[in-house]
Amino acid sequence: MNVSLVIAVKNGERFIAETLQSVMQQTQAPIEILVVDGQSSDASVRIARSFPSVRVLAQQSRGFAAAWNEGIAAARGDLIAIVDSDDRWQPQKLELQTASLRASPELGYVVAHARFFLEPGDQPPPGFNTALLEGSHPGYFPSNLLARRSLFEDVGRFDSQYGIGSDVEWFKRVRDRQVPHRLLPEVLLERRVHAGNLSYHPPDKASFNHQLLKLLKHSIDRTRKPS
Repeated sequence: MNVSLVIAVKNGERFIAETLQSVMQQTQAPIEILVVDGQSSDASVRIARSFPSVRVLAQQSRGFAAAWNEGIAAARGDLIAIVDSDDRWQPQKLELQTASLRASPELGYVVAHARFFLEPGDQPPPGFNTALLEGSHPGYFPSNLLARRSLFEDVGRFDSQYGIGSDVEWFKRVRDRQVPHRLLPEVLLERRVHAGNLSYHPPDKASFNHQLLKLLKHSIDRTRKPS
């Protein structure tokens, strides 16, 4: 079972080297690393290209959801992994998740637990729940995901109309379909919290809240049984 890794980046020079180093330290290496660059104006592309096995794709669309989709479309593996350009993986992340999918063919995807950490010198972004910095937590977000390519073909890719809420919408859509999955007990992801986190401090909070309400409505519509 071969893993293709997709990383979406835009002006991520501050952390992308550390992210890629954690990928290079995997006990099971991906067959390819696809960095989809959203017209970065910093050194993100140069840093990415300095790592072996990295292929940089110039993003043809806009937004992280669309970048993930372009990476998935270009991927050759039968398993798809995603990692944010500011997060870090534990060395056994891909090995343990691949083994889980191999042992249980009925599973569509695997996630694991995550640990949040605050970048030294940074303050938590407004709205971030600092209680997350304690202990570990189930991680239903792209950086923690290993999914069969067939799952994306079945339920669809990320919906770019939701902007930074596209990952929430995708996981909700998969859950509404009751796709079998497994949550591993191990902490396999270190999720970085820093001042620039869009997930916790969206540039347009009113629009983000509207997106969340919209995706919840769509979820209700999908699961509502005919009377």
